[in-house]
Amino acid sequence: MIRTLATGLAFAALMGGAAFAETFEVKMLNKGSDGERMVFEPAFVQAAAGDTIKFIATDKGHNAETVEGMIPESAAGFQGKINEELEITLDTEGVYAVACKPHYAMGMVMTIAVGDVDAPEGFLEGRVPAKAKARFEDQLSNM
Repeated sequence: MIRTLATGLAFAALMGGAAFAETFEVKMLNKGSDGERMVFEPAFVQAAAGDTIKFIATDKGHNAETVEGMIPESAAGFQGKINEELEITLDTEGVYAVACKPHYAMGMVMTIAVGDVDAPEGFLEGRVPAKAKARFEDQLSNM
């Protein structure tokens, strides 16, 4: 009886933490609601550690993946397949740059901020296509 009660309490405690986690849906689109072409919608997500981001393949020809060198140092990157949904849970606080690989140069990017953080110094330095850089700058202004 005590073992059953202890197991039930442990399970409830584990599930209780999961109940507070949020799932954000991000659409991969050829054209956004504002008329912009090749976008993630929303383009900026403010999440908490443990939240889930679900990338939805709304239009064909897109994927979602982290941009090398533009994620928290201790975080693992991710790479979705073209035309497939991707669901990731982010446990490491920091700023994540996400791009659609085929449309990166066209500016198909988004930013995820996990926790109450600022963009790290030099976040946009390096080889970032001009249109992608402009969109990242706009997204970072939401922080």
